[in-house]
Amino acid sequence: MSFEERKDFARQVADLNKYGQALNQCETVDEVVSLTLEAITLLFDFTDVTVVEVRDGDLRVVGSTNPTLAEGGPPGDAAREACETGETTVVTGEEAGLTGDSDVTATLAVPEGIVDEIIAVIVVRSKTSEEFGDEYVRPMEILASHAATAMSNIRSRERLERARQNLETRKEMVEMYDRLLRHDIGNDLQVIAGFADAVAGKVEDDQAEEYLGKIERAARNSADLIDRVGDLVSTLERQREPEARDLRPILDGTVTDVADQYESLDVEFDPREFEYRVYAGDLLDSVFTNVLSNAAVHNEGDVTVDVYAAEPDPETVVVGLADDGSGVSQAVRDDIFEMGAKGPDSDGTGFGLGFVRALTESYGGRVDLRDSEYGGADFRVALERA
Repeated sequence: MSFEERKDFARQVADLNKYGQALNQCETVDEVVSLTLEAITLLFDFTDVTVVEVRDGDLRVVGSTNPTLAEGGPPGDAAREACETGETTVVTGEEAGLTGDSDVTATLAVPEGIVDEIIAVIVVRSKTSEEFGDEYVRPMEILASHAATAMSNIRSRERLERARQNLETRKEMVEMYDRLLRHDIGNDLQVIAGFADAVAGKVEDDQAEEYLGKIERAARNSADLIDRVGDLVSTLERQREPEARDLRPILDGTVTDVADQYESLDVEFDPREFEYRVYAGDLLDSVFTNVLSNAAVHNEGDVTVDVYAAEPDPETVVVGLADDGSGVSQAVRDDIFEMGAKGPDSDGTGFGLGFVRALTESYGGRVDLRDSEYGGADFRVALERA
């Protein structure tokens, strides 16, 4: 019998929709699991139900009415087969049970996920049925889809919350350093520069005058650097909570602006690859502007940057920016995203890529550096998909 031919088809569809809406309102994975177990027990009269969560290919039981399956432990073979194949699996006969002496006659394992990633597997075991027909498989697949979507949404919210907490901690530390630099060291540098300038006008010794000039320049350069750090802190403090934004127009505008600014820079970019919505703030364009500008500034001669969509993922969008320049010096590679890190021959402040990381992480994303297939640097900016 097909699902649609059931006498109670309309009622069961209504019940499934009701539970689907409730699952999407859940705040934790535990709530999703509890509601899923309740739905299957009440709607289908199954008493042996297990919910399995899949993270990075690792399967673990997150809830079960079967007393032999411990929470956090491994599931049975049926769940693993369903996860590996990505298809609903039915096992009958002696192999249906968890053990050789089990009285289970049939097991149904339903995997569901987002795009190509399996998020959850729902397993039902029966001691009375010899098989599971479409009248059970179809509604179980619908319910599993709702549960997997709810789990995926909760994961995304948890990642964003962790990113916000990390950002708040980082902001507090940066603000502390900012106050220290501006009010203590900054004031001292102004005094040093002022006295060096005053003494230089009264010293007739050429070498002493030269040294005083160096002292004054160093003090003023340091004071200028402190002001730049302060501007960065102020910018981060003004950031609003991430919200869903269209990625394509942001990238399109940024590529056009930066390419127009640097004659030596050629950008290969297909806007159609970036028809996504991502969680970000007002300064997302600054992330891409900094990376593209770095390619033009820190490479001699003409340089080409390939802006591409990398590693499709159901939860993130990865924007790759690969150039054919000279690459990143080993001297700074490990610390390149730290504030103030720069190469020994760099004339910059070293805050550009630190700013990129701070902004990207404030949106719940991440940024990393790899070697480009073109011989230069390949920066990858991962953002939460909305």
